[in-house]
Amino acid sequence: MSEEEKNETINSEATELETINSETAELNEADEILKEVVEEDIDVLIKVQKERDEMEDKYLRARAEMKNIQRRVSEEHMTMIKYRSQDLAKAILPALDNLERALQVESLTDDVRKGLQMTQESLIAGLKQEGIIEIACDGEFDPNFHLAVQTVEVTKEVPANHIAQVLQKGYQLHERVLRPSMVVVAQ
Repeated sequence: MSEEEKNETINSEATELETINSETAELNEADEILKEVVEEDIDVLIKVQKERDEMEDKYLRARAEMKNIQRRVSEEHMTMIKYRSQDLAKAILPALDNLERALQVESLTDDVRKGLQMTQESLIAGLKQEGIIEIACDGEFDPNFHLAVQTVEVTKEVPANHIAQVLQKGYQLHERVLRPSMVVVAQ
């Protein structure tokens, strides 16, 4: 091979090498751009996933809150239905007390006494239909149901902390006390 051919071969190889280096540089540059785009896309994807997770969390919390509100409203509605007659009963109880006092008067005729008893019985029956019952006052004093307005000495008939006398009957609606019984307690 002549010197010229060698130079041409070297030049040709140098040109090829430059072309390869240039293409490699372009590929490296394209690779870097692609990496940046992929990293940006990954960052955007992570951000979108985080926002989606936050929205899902907010949705689940709002849904749970709505269920709690519905449950509370339902419970309050049931309580209102259960105790709907409370105010009416509180208004009727003084009239029932007055009927009881009237029945204690000795100068009543039998017809008047019978009429008062029938009225009293019908009022008590109506109250029972609504779940209103008289508080029992026989036995031991219970501050949850009785109001001690006076005390007396302990006797053989009435032991300590027991009810000696009922001054005014108490009533309860289901488990709620409408009016405690006013009692005299042995101490």
